[in-house]
Amino acid sequence: MRTVLLTLLIAIFAQSAFALVKIRDISNVEGIRDNQLIGYGLVVGLNGTGDKSGTEFTVQSLVNMMERMGITVDKNAVKVKNVAAVMVTAKLQPFSRAGSKMDVIVSSVGDAKSLEGGTLLMTPLSAANGQVFAVAQGPVSVGGMNVAASGAGTVKNHPTVGMIPNGAIIEREIPFNMDETNIVLNFKNNNLSDMVKAKDAINRRVGANVAKIASPSTIEVVVPRAQSGNYYVYMDNVLSAEIEPTNLARVVVDERTGTIVMGADVRINTVAVSHGNLTINISSTVEVQNDQNFIGQQGQNNQAQQQQQQQITVTEEDAKLMIVPEGVAISDLVKALNSIGVTPRDLISILQAIKSAGALHGELQVM
Repeated sequence: MRTVLLTLLIAIFAQSAFALVKIRDISNVEGIRDNQLIGYGLVVGLNGTGDKSGTEFTVQSLVNMMERMGITVDKNAVKVKNVAAVMVTAKLQPFSRAGSKMDVIVSSVGDAKSLEGGTLLMTPLSAANGQVFAVAQGPVSVGGMNVAASGAGTVKNHPTVGMIPNGAIIEREIPFNMDETNIVLNFKNNNLSDMVKAKDAINRRVGANVAKIASPSTIEVVVPRAQSGNYYVYMDNVLSAEIEPTNLARVVVDERTGTIVMGADVRINTVAVSHGNLTINISSTVEVQNDQNFIGQQGQNNQAQQQQQQQITVTEEDAKLMIVPEGVAISDLVKALNSIGVTPRDLISILQAIKSAGALHGELQVM
């Protein structure tokens, strides 16, 4: 039983070692893309968490809306604590038809505390050319809260941004004129090795010599005449071809959060690493003393004097010297550095120093 289980585990790990991805996941078809939509609207029905009266554009927007409905109001008498001005954004998917629905994101632009419980009024959504393609309206779903009372409060997640699932109805379609004689694939990463693998995989799957590399990021696939009436099925067949992507020798570090992501193919030459931390601690204390030279009229109240004292302490950790042999993988380096107690932020400094010394063979990308 143990032998069978061990054989099964080896087979699973052997298959997972070769991560195959479909071409549709690493490329885009030229001419098929999303379109961004944006609009300005009002969220009403808030429980006193809307914009303050000093938010002029919210007051003006509410007055204009009421006047369009035939109601005359005094701008100076309008209170908007139950109303919030918002920007509404959405992503129009390709080949979307008129009458279909899509999700929208609602974000406060004023000083509202929360959009919880609010309803977005009818808001036109337009593209960059100013044409309206959809209209959004509905209750806002907020995954957070902002509760306050008597100077104390609690904020959970981000209550000034919400979502309306299927909250917009598409009113106008965007035409897509596809050239059905060929398919142009734009790859997300400019990796020539992946381009060659993708070209060979497409030719093996749909026919010899139909795919060619047009540029370091583009592959053109010729559609045979026999498939001219079956264009989108043929496209799906092309996009379903699988390749094993090439690992990039890259180290990405984020100094703000101390996050480090390393590629498995990064290699390091022989190098000696020594790293020690210097900690400076400055503490300040205030002493209160009664001065006997200053006595009040009753001879009972003494004048208090304050004296501030500072103490500076410098602590330097012992630097540990470690030899990293040539050709070691980056994972082995991390294990060795962790064994001597190196923190993620220390590791970022060490990697930058190794790259400056010319011993790190790979791209070091600092975010």
